[in-house]
Amino acid sequence: MKVVFAGTPEVALPALDAVADSKHELVGVVTRPDAPAGRGRKLAASPVAVRAEELGVPVLKPDHPRDPDFQEALRALDPACCPVVAYGALLPQSALDIPEHGWVNLHFSVLPAWRGAAPVQHAIWAGDEVTGATTFRIVKELDAGPTFGLMTQTVRPGDTAGDLLARLAEGGAGLLVQTLDGIEDGTLEAREQPGEGVSLAPKITVEDALVDWTEPAVAVDRRIRACTPAPGAWSTSAGERIKLGPVRLVDRERLDPGVLGVTKNAVFVGTATGPVELGRVKPHGRKEMDAADWARGVQFPDGAMLGS
Repeated sequence: MKVVFAGTPEVALPALDAVADSKHELVGVVTRPDAPAGRGRKLAASPVAVRAEELGVPVLKPDHPRDPDFQEALRALDPACCPVVAYGALLPQSALDIPEHGWVNLHFSVLPAWRGAAPVQHAIWAGDEVTGATTFRIVKELDAGPTFGLMTQTVRPGDTAGDLLARLAEGGAGLLVQTLDGIEDGTLEAREQPGEGVSLAPKITVEDALVDWTEPAVAVDRRIRACTPAPGAWSTSAGERIKLGPVRLVDRERLDPGVLGVTKNAVFVGTATGPVELGRVKPHGRKEMDAADWARGVQFPDGAMLGS
């Protein structure tokens, strides 16, 4: 059947490639408009737009999917279904009604858990042991449409949001194509989501990513991994911001929350329970480096700490 794919960031590329390689006819791609990127803040096409152009597929970049010109162009492509991965704009009912089989979203959680923009980050932050991906028909209510299929994925102890999302994007690409296959041949029936077990996953902000050293070590570890690579966990040192990569839980003598323990080859920070060992850090205005190299350059006095 004819499909139009909608997506924007790099995480959508495995699904776009899978749809392009499937038996379905990819007749177009919808993505967000070009946006400023890089140090020069020059306008750049989204990763999905770039890949679509490589595939020779027409690209639509509406300012908003309610735009009449966009909807007219979509109707002209005559898709039977619109698969979606991380498109990034709310779809009005007038757009949802265009394809016969609707817009089918690949969402990176086991719905109804973690509806919203940051399901993978929230799953890690909450300490979930298992998450997954779900395909569902988009409706007006956020991530609440009837589901078609799902896959599950174990959350590994050291997973960052980036690690887990990459695995879900690869596995979910196959799930999305299987869903399109089932819709086309009529073997797949959508099922309403249960009313219980709903949890929300709003976008995580830079303010959310500030590490609270008065939390237990496990909570500090989860926050940092959930915020890696974006928006990036951080704290302050001598009043300046320092970005933090994943830490390691260690069995070591307790330090007060935020207090640094510096040895020749490692840097530890106190929490409400045991300390954590810092990994990679990026001090303000400098390149990323190992925490031990950073500490050797600063030469912290006794009692130095991160945070206020």
